[in-house]
Amino acid sequence: MRGTHGSNPATRILTTLIALLMLQLGSLVAPAYACGCGAMIPDKSERIGVDREESAVHWDGRTETVVMRFNVHGNARKAAWIMPVPSRAEVTLGEPALFDTLESLTAPEERDRYYFWPREGDWPFDDPWGDGSAGAAPSAPGTGVGVVGRARLGPFDVARLTATDPDALGEWLHTNGFELPERLPGALQPYVERKWEYVAVRLAPDEKGAALHGKLSPLRISFASAELVYPMRLSRLATTPQTLGLYILADHRMEPRSPIGGDHPEVTFAGRIDGDESHALALLTGGRPVHLTALEQEFPRPERIDDDHHLRTVADTPYREVAYTDRLLTVGDGIPAWLLTVGGGLLVAALATLLAVRAKRRRSRSAAGVRSIA
Repeated sequence: MRGTHGSNPATRILTTLIALLMLQLGSLVAPAYACGCGAMIPDKSERIGVDREESAVHWDGRTETVVMRFNVHGNARKAAWIMPVPSRAEVTLGEPALFDTLESLTAPEERDRYYFWPREGDWPFDDPWGDGSAGAAPSAPGTGVGVVGRARLGPFDVARLTATDPDALGEWLHTNGFELPERLPGALQPYVERKWEYVAVRLAPDEKGAALHGKLSPLRISFASAELVYPMRLSRLATTPQTLGLYILADHRMEPRSPIGGDHPEVTFAGRIDGDESHALALLTGGRPVHLTALEQEFPRPERIDDDHHLRTVADTPYREVAYTDRLLTVGDGIPAWLLTVGGGLLVAALATLLAVRAKRRRSRSAAGVRSIA
């Protein structure tokens, strides 16, 4: 008779597989908090993630304008986020073409880089059998929350708020349909202490029942600010790594004072532009020349974010990334240089060998003639 003190190995394996399956299903149902410079969260039964947050920031020394765009994925039909601002904000829809212009202006310089010896894909190492393809509402009295204004902007329901109590702000957001993380009131405390205001946004696709997906419409937020600051502290509520793409337009090149808990910000472009390269760009810059700085930053562990991005003026040193395309060195009508060199070398060697053979034959005949005379 079998003992009962040990479990069947097959049973243990089956139990483990079921547990892993249930864990995976639970992760699919649980909402993913995806935070940009605000905190974004869908309804509790849905899931959303932000692949990338892009922002263009213009600052003239007095007024700061932020144009934000999120690239999202998931099955959420509605979501909300909140952005703290240091003063009263004006909110409008942004121009999607703005980011196309900025991407074009900051694109890497393309250069060719040549190599001599053939590589995989070059003759004679190419595949001969390949397919040939080329590679303003009233405030709520006694709640600690003031409603400066509320409006519908395209797919956005935007509320501009003041608050003297982070818990009251969190309660107002919940009551008015802005479902945000439970940890939000604690994260808002530093902003409440500094008497900042807030832009709360509910977003939903234009088509009823459609999921939020892809690049959302940009939102433009303007406010007075004595310094260039990009709010990031609420991003610490994110549960997945975050990527920030930031275009800074100001009188001089500007960079963050510190990494604020992320990887070191990488400058991918810095230089002077006319500011009127497109209508969308001119709306942001007023059509005046500015210095454009493009930054990329990764936040592998968002919980380490401990501040907002405070930007400072640095030397106006121009910079542009270089993207190299490796090409086989050729001459004339596309003849590989290595083939000419090797072929020429073989030809020279063959000629030298032929001349040596002929010289040897002549010497042999001369020697034979001398022997016959003797």
